[in-house]
Amino acid sequence: IVRPSIGGAQLRVRFSNVFGKTPLRIGGATLARSAGKSRSDIGPATLPPLRFAGKAGAVIPPGGEWLSDPLGWTFGAFDDLTVSVHVLADPDGQTSHPGSRATSYIVRGDAPAAASLPGATPVDHWYLLSGIEVASCAARGGIVVLGDSITDGRGSTTNGNDRWTDFLARRLAGRAAVINQGIGGNRVLLDGLGPSAMARLDRDLLAQPGIAHAIILEGINDIGVLTREKPAGADEHRALVEQVTGAYAQIVARARARGIKIHGATILPFMSNEYYHPGAATEADRQAINAWIRTPGHFDSVIDLDL
Repeated sequence: IVRPSIGGAQLRVRFSNVFGKTPLRIGGATLARSAGKSRSDIGPATLPPLRFAGKAGAVIPPGGEWLSDPLGWTFGAFDDLTVSVHVLADPDGQTSHPGSRATSYIVRGDAPAAASLPGATPVDHWYLLSGIEVASCAARGGIVVLGDSITDGRGSTTNGNDRWTDFLARRLAGRAAVINQGIGGNRVLLDGLGPSAMARLDRDLLAQPGIAHAIILEGINDIGVLTREKPAGADEHRALVEQVTGAYAQIVARARARGIKIHGATILPFMSNEYYHPGAATEADRQAINAWIRTPGHFDSVIDLDL
C-alpha cells in the first residue's frame, strides 16, 4: 500500500529484482484504491490489471527492474493505492524494503484480484515494488531525498505517513513529487544494511524520471561507525572527513551534470546516542563535515538542520 505524492491520469508501476539471484516470475498484478491503509481490503470497483508488453505477467532478470505498461487511471495526490502481485515462485534473493513503516499482506495463491485477503499474514515491509511513475501536466520538478534512517522514517508511526518527507510532500500539495530514498543504517561510503549512497546513486537518484532537485542527508552513520567498536586515531578521523566530503563533491558534480539542483542538509547532533557513544573527536568530525556543507558553492543550497 503506497501513497503517491502527486496525482495524474496515467502511471506505470516499477517492480524490482535488483538483489535477486534468479529470475523473478510474476504471474499477474493489479492496482486498486486501498479501502484502508492498515488493512488488506481494496475497492473492488477500482481494480485494473497491470500489463507487461500486453501480457499479464513478466520475467524480471536478476539485477533488473521492470516497468508495467502505461495505465490510464485517474487518481489524486496522497490517494492510498494497493499494488498486488502474484509471484510464481519464491525468489532467490529478496528485493525489499524492511523500513517501509507500512503494512503489506502475504497470502498463498493467485489473489491479485481479490477484494480482501482473509487469513493473510501482515508484515511491515515492502516487497518487489520500487516505484510508481506518474505522468502529470500539473506537477513539476520532482525531489529525491537520499538519506539514512532519519529519512527512511525512524521515529515515525506505522501506516501514519508521517516521515519528514511526507510532511514536505504535503507542504508542496501535489505540485512536485517527493521520492524518499532513505535506508536505515545507510552510509555515504560503505555498504551496511543496504548499498552505500555512492553505490546506489545512479539507480536511486540520477535515474529517477522528472527530477529537478535532490536533497542529501547522509553521513551520521559513517561518522558513528568509525569509533563504535574501538577508538580511531587522528589520521583516521581526518581521512573520514576528507572521504565523506569528497563523496559529497562527486554527488554534486554528477547531479549538476544531469541538470539537477543539489541541496545539502547538515548532519544533526548525536552526542547522546547510545548506539554510537560518540566522543569529542567524533563531534569534531561532524562539525568539519557540516562546515564543508555550508561552504558557498559546494551545494546549490544548504538546509541547515544543525542550528
